[in-house]
Amino acid sequence: MDTMRDRFISTASQLLDEEPRLAVVLADISADGFAPARRTHPDRVINVGIREQLLVGVGAGMALTGMRPIVHTFASFLVERPFEQVKLDFGHQDVGGILVSAAGSYDWPAGGFTHMAPGDVALLDTLDGWTVHVPGHPDEAEALLREAVTGDDRVYVRLSLQENREARRVSGGSGFSVVREGRRGTVIAVGPMLDNVLAATEGLDVTVLYATTVRPFDAEGVRRAAGAATNADVVIVEPYLAGTSSATAGEALMDLPHRVLGLGVGRAELRRYGQMEEHLTAHGLDPRGLRERISGFLRP
Repeated sequence: MDTMRDRFISTASQLLDEEPRLAVVLADISADGFAPARRTHPDRVINVGIREQLLVGVGAGMALTGMRPIVHTFASFLVERPFEQVKLDFGHQDVGGILVSAAGSYDWPAGGFTHMAPGDVALLDTLDGWTVHVPGHPDEAEALLREAVTGDDRVYVRLSLQENREARRVSGGSGFSVVREGRRGTVIAVGPMLDNVLAATEGLDVTVLYATTVRPFDAEGVRRAAGAATNADVVIVEPYLAGTSSATAGEALMDLPHRVLGLGVGRAELRRYGQMEEHLTAHGLDPRGLRERISGFLRP
């Protein structure tokens, strides 16, 4: 099966043929994959080289002319390094575009911490008006990208090598979906964390919600699930910085006595390369680690 990044390249290449206002802006990453599309659309597939601030600026400039830019590179080079340009060129100028990242929090450990961005969603949370998609399967990534292309808003699509075995029906406006129902609490699994969450909660009397669009946050869906349980205890399992959505969930549950546990990537830097699976285990995001912390949090 292709990866989310592979699917992004093939889907975006096809969309360039179908959408005359669409453009793709690259900073060397995935340039080989887009080579055929660049030959066909040399004016709409632009590689600026390893110049990430320019990458974002060019994309926003295209948006100012009425185009719909897709801006793509690794997450650390797309959100963290050119954050000022994301804030000003897109946000301050109030133009839309689609940022599509790869590598995520720990996808390529051999690249070191320079190629990891566990804080990307938290950083975007400081800005207004961003929709954030975190697909858990290549099919979901394709569906969310196709939907994003038709709009004019600001969208971040966070791709990962980690993925769930099966795709689920997704839409950026549909909110969180109910995968399993229970009474002791609610566990929200974000994107590629779903399979591990389902394995970790097997036999536990909890509701599992699946989230591929985390901003805007489905406050109504969380309130509904938490209100139906015996206790309004909510666990959020995210593939990026732990606690990123805890405050947002707390706001959603303001009218209920509640507790929120945010699980995700820890702040401490893991300085050995290892493999992606080892990083998951080290952050307690494997099924065993998740079960221990979820079970310890839930009330009898």
